[in-house]
Amino acid sequence: MKQKNENAPRPGGAGRKPKADPAVFRYSISFNAIDHARFLALFDQSGMRTKAHFITARIFGEPFKVIKIDKAAVEYYTRLTALYSQYRGIAVNYNQVVKALNTNFSEKKALAFLYKLEKATIELADLNRQIIELTREFETRWLQK
Repeated sequence: MKQKNENAPRPGGAGRKPKADPAVFRYSISFNAIDHARFLALFDQSGMRTKAHFITARIFGEPFKVIKIDKAAVEYYTRLTALYSQYRGIAVNYNQVVKALNTNFSEKKALAFLYKLEKATIELADLNRQIIELTREFETRWLQK
């Protein structure tokens, strides 16, 4: 009797292609409550998504990585991103205001309003410099690598 070749292409090409080196050997372990808690703590520290990959990495001696997420840094960068989106909104509004001033007002009135707008823009640029300085200070003091 002939045996089917499992790696042979299926008729019509339907179905999933078989893996070149499938993992077919399975092992089972049992933990008591204390060991299970230790295992889960190590698994959480590793940042891996699956326990099977974590166990395989530990058995074969791959380096143990601990991923720590600094919630303060995440919050800081989230707010910084929101501030950046507000800056883009200001830029769009700035262009619309300048166009409206040039089309709807006399040259003298438009220049007066543009002068006020220029002062506000200078204040905004100074604020932006302070934000950049604070971000650099935050990175050097709190995000040591």
